[in-house]
Amino acid sequence: MLNENITKRNALLAQKVIKGLESRNMTGYWAESKRDALEQALALIPEGSSVTMGGAMSAHEIGLVDALKKGDYNFIDRDAYEDKRAAMLAAYEADVFLASANAITEDGILVNIDGNSNRVSAIAQGPRKVIFIVGMNKVCPDPDSAMKRARNVAAPINAQRFGLNTPCAKTGACMDCKSPDTICCQFLITRFSRHKDRIHVILVNGNLGF
Repeated sequence: MLNENITKRNALLAQKVIKGLESRNMTGYWAESKRDALEQALALIPEGSSVTMGGAMSAHEIGLVDALKKGDYNFIDRDAYEDKRAAMLAAYEADVFLASANAITEDGILVNIDGNSNRVSAIAQGPRKVIFIVGMNKVCPDPDSAMKRARNVAAPINAQRFGLNTPCAKTGACMDCKSPDTICCQFLITRFSRHKDRIHVILVNGNLGF
């Protein structure tokens, strides 16, 4: 359970982010707990929907992936596919794509870095609805600090998690490498959604993901 003062601060900051998202034709939500985040996410996903995801650890952490697998949904689990490419391509026709963000600014700009680029490409175009699960640890003051967080926090941890041979996996910080294993191949900055009601961001009290 988070300290009451931290929760109060997070709630106030989340409202600022939500206003920023609204100005960018995206919808934001505040969830005081993982349980609240799970309930909000499920409220956005009609039963019978086809749902898939990138490597969003935050969706696992709030119990969303387990709930979708057990519920009345067509969950496209790429880990269960022998043909990973087929699973990734199926994402573009899905009703819902689950994601997190490597960082988000206080005024609602989403920053994501990808290696295979299936995640950032699906965020940009394809699935009818994109739902982000974002811990408040990923909120940054501005685009520059958001990009620094994505490159120096999220990328090294993910490189280590996947056992990749990159300089950042060894140093813990971005070295602006061109390693064959680099996961910093594509950078996506989502500053506006042309399609209203497509992008939804659930801001969760506390730390989630990397």
